[in-house]
Amino acid sequence: MSKTIIDRTIDLRSDTVTQPTEAMREAMRHAEVGDDVKSEDPTVNHLQELAAEIVGTEAALFVASGTMGNTCALLAHARHGEEVLFEAQSHMYNWEAGGYAVLAGLAAKAVAGEDGVMLPQQVADFVRAENPHLPRARLVCIENTHNMAGGHALTPAEIEVVAAATHEHGFKLHIDGARIFNAAVALGVDVKELVRPADSLMFCLSKGLSAPVGSLLCGSRAFIDEAYRARKRLGGALRQVGVIAAAGIVALENSIQRLAEDHDNARRLHAGLNAIEGFRAEQPPRPTNFVIANVTDLGWDQAHLLAAWHKCGILASPRPGARARLVTHRHISRADIDYVIEVTAEMVTQPAIATAAT
Repeated sequence: MSKTIIDRTIDLRSDTVTQPTEAMREAMRHAEVGDDVKSEDPTVNHLQELAAEIVGTEAALFVASGTMGNTCALLAHARHGEEVLFEAQSHMYNWEAGGYAVLAGLAAKAVAGEDGVMLPQQVADFVRAENPHLPRARLVCIENTHNMAGGHALTPAEIEVVAAATHEHGFKLHIDGARIFNAAVALGVDVKELVRPADSLMFCLSKGLSAPVGSLLCGSRAFIDEAYRARKRLGGALRQVGVIAAAGIVALENSIQRLAEDHDNARRLHAGLNAIEGFRAEQPPRPTNFVIANVTDLGWDQAHLLAAWHKCGILASPRPGARARLVTHRHISRADIDYVIEVTAEMVTQPAIATAAT
């Protein structure tokens, strides 16, 4: 094994592996709490008010996870038996255990976007004739950034045209914005510009923002009141939850602009891997903190790549075909990026290293 390989772990599987900062831990330790079910937890109330202010909505609701927030949105916007439109590779359609059907009782239609971006005509085609044999179309859901499109950031203009088509036909628009702040920072825009055209937004605190748990569902006061009822049905009515909401406050106050470092590291990783002969690295037109590795041209498969990296302390997530996803985050330094590039180059140029891993 090359002298380059050292005893370290570089976890690039996801930004969900981030640990809370010391400031978050201190805030959690000293959090003022109350019964949130009675809206008496001052820390939760402050977090919700802060979130609504930052994204420009009337109100916000603290929920346990992004999936719970998205499901609350489905339950609040649509009724059992109605239909929702998803982009075909979206997280809500593929990776939330079919909650739209199982929990919300909704039919679903999926359309293939361009780099995860749904087109206005696809929304227009979602219109159903009034017919008792057909479900009523009700809701359109988009994702920003788009996970399966490599962390692609949707622009305000792209969201605006989809929103206009959505509202023209009387539908509601929900944004699964698990990484909406990555999009805002990458595009250099105020997050309000990305949220304004939509009827609701969910964003996560526990990814690049580094809080240990929790997400926010944001929208009008009436929408949040309905979502609160949905959260209760899902078992999300918590009590002295200020002990975790406190970390979310610190995340929103301190962690948003830092995301630019993750984007810089992802660009460096992308360029470095692409400089290796036979190795391909992919990013979408408007990248954020994802890099997709592709070893098709090397004749390797996904398992070969992941095992070779794992032997060198590098962790990544599988993707379809001979591909793997690498996600930069707060715990990944520039030195870590350079290590991944150097190790990968040695794996490619010295096959014995990669072979030893398998």
